[in-house]
Amino acid sequence: MTMPMTPAALAILQQHLMTALNTAPQETRRLFHGRGRCWPGLEQVTVDWLQGVLLVALFKPVSDDELQALQALLLALSQTTAWQQSGAHSLLLQQRYLPESPTQWLLGEPMEHWDIHEHGLHYRLDLGRKQNTGLFLDMRYGRQWVQAQSAGKRVLNLFAYTCGFSVAALAGGAQQVVNLDMAKAALSRGRDNHRLNQHELSQVVFLGHDLFKSWGKVAKYGPYDLIIIDPPSFQRGSFVLSKDYPKVLRRLPDLLSDNGLVLACSNEPEIGPGYLIQAMGQEAPSLQFSERLSNPPEFPDSQPDSALKALVFRQG
Repeated sequence: MTMPMTPAALAILQQHLMTALNTAPQETRRLFHGRGRCWPGLEQVTVDWLQGVLLVALFKPVSDDELQALQALLLALSQTTAWQQSGAHSLLLQQRYLPESPTQWLLGEPMEHWDIHEHGLHYRLDLGRKQNTGLFLDMRYGRQWVQAQSAGKRVLNLFAYTCGFSVAALAGGAQQVVNLDMAKAALSRGRDNHRLNQHELSQVVFLGHDLFKSWGKVAKYGPYDLIIIDPPSFQRGSFVLSKDYPKVLRRLPDLLSDNGLVLACSNEPEIGPGYLIQAMGQEAPSLQFSERLSNPPEFPDSQPDSALKALVFRQG
């Protein structure tokens, strides 16, 4: 249940942001994660630091008065010494609960794209045009894990989106990465991301297909030493987690090399890590659960099983 965004709640948000901007991160980071339900009245608010751009998102409706109070807080923040010293120049407010997720530029010149870096790697973000920027910040440790695991490996990146895992894998020395996603525009941005990192595109395959109609194409490039599964929780017409995840898991033993690794992810709050472990045991019993990756500390959650799940399994 979302509490009202009271003046007291907004004061807490203001203090968090002032503290964060006083020591602004060198890389892209979430500055405030209300969705973890640790601060009553701020459950619908997130704030991301995109290296000079502050992106504030509202995930549930608020009253007109609450919205105006939030805007006033943010504009006042932009007048502080902390803001100026942080190097911030743009301020965006996105209403994710509305159709098309409209974004208002409270400060700064509107721009379609903005390049950022994370863990030494570069990514191009969309600002103000789409629901998501193109990089999910809570998967920061997942990308680092993939980079550390990829040397010399053949990697399959399912539901690749803008190919963040692919960039990390190639940076880690992967022999080849195969990216599959139905959204060809997202894969095109994935190419941009690889180019930003001066990667050799001959080592990267982009398959703009429906996975469930394309197992033959996927298998052609295998077997794989590392498979990443990071599907949307629910995407109308393409993926329903509870129904479709098992269909993916049962294909894994035939796609994996001996001792191959799988990173299976879920961001569905209603489904805990036990679901993936149980489903893997049923659909692909040759794969053994190894570990759950930690989530970054900037994503606190009062119910950890509702937060991002990134689980490692090993074949054999």
